[in-house]
Amino acid sequence: MTVLRLMAVYLFALTMALSLQAVPANAADGAGSSVSGEMTAQDVASAPDYNNSAIANSASSSTGVSESTADISMPVANASSADPSTSASALPDAPQARLKGYKRPTEKVKLVNYLFDAYGPFPLVGAAFVAGINQADNGVPDWGQGIKGYGRRWGSNYGIGAITTTTRYGMAEILREDTLYYRCECTGFFPRLGHALISTFTGRRGEDGHRVFSVPSLVAPYVGEMVAVYSWYPGRYDAKDAFRQGNYSLLAYAGGNVALEFFPSGPHSLLSKMHLQNRHAAPENSN
Repeated sequence: MTVLRLMAVYLFALTMALSLQAVPANAADGAGSSVSGEMTAQDVASAPDYNNSAIANSASSSTGVSESTADISMPVANASSADPSTSASALPDAPQARLKGYKRPTEKVKLVNYLFDAYGPFPLVGAAFVAGINQADNGVPDWGQGIKGYGRRWGSNYGIGAITTTTRYGMAEILREDTLYYRCECTGFFPRLGHALISTFTGRRGEDGHRVFSVPSLVAPYVGEMVAVYSWYPGRYDAKDAFRQGNYSLLAYAGGNVALEFFPSGPHSLLSKMHLQNRHAAPENSN
């Protein structure tokens, strides 16, 4: 028992010694200086010959200490405040408000894109494909079947597409809006799919290419169908039919944006080598 008590006392003394050595010397000095400073202030305050100059000197010295302390703490505050651009880059990918390296298309580029998008090979093939579906469903029965009926359906679809594209580009020119399709800067299937669908209702404006709600893209499909219904459709068709078919045209436009997002493009793609690159998609170097 005596040996155990001696060992316990020894361990207790060793622990106290180690704890005293672990206390920083500066902290001990600071504590001592603060105590001595308080005692000195009390002694001076109680002294009869204490004057206002001592108070002023003490205040100025304390102010200098606080200013120096503030100067020391300022870099820490500045370090904690991060750059907004840096903090924004750390956030998850969001729908693009602005395009990196955006270059607004020139009037010549927009004219070439319009001619290709309205009267090029893609509208011709697209109208032929939709006309085949209408022929199978006997859309607009008044036009009949056979080559004549197919030709009328193909001409109707091609005309609707040309009017829709002309309306979109024309309104975009008036509103100073860029309705070309820009691929998503994000990665992953669903973010890219969401970008393609959002681009159906939005466009780009300004020198930075920020995203805005696109009235031309939304209105154009309904204008094309409305003109068709009141121009060459049978008289029994009205605005309700135009609105219903305009919804289908808008869905087809969204599907085209999805295809532009995921279909291989660029200078080395097959369509580019065949000079069939869709002009509705902005050049890759504009992204």
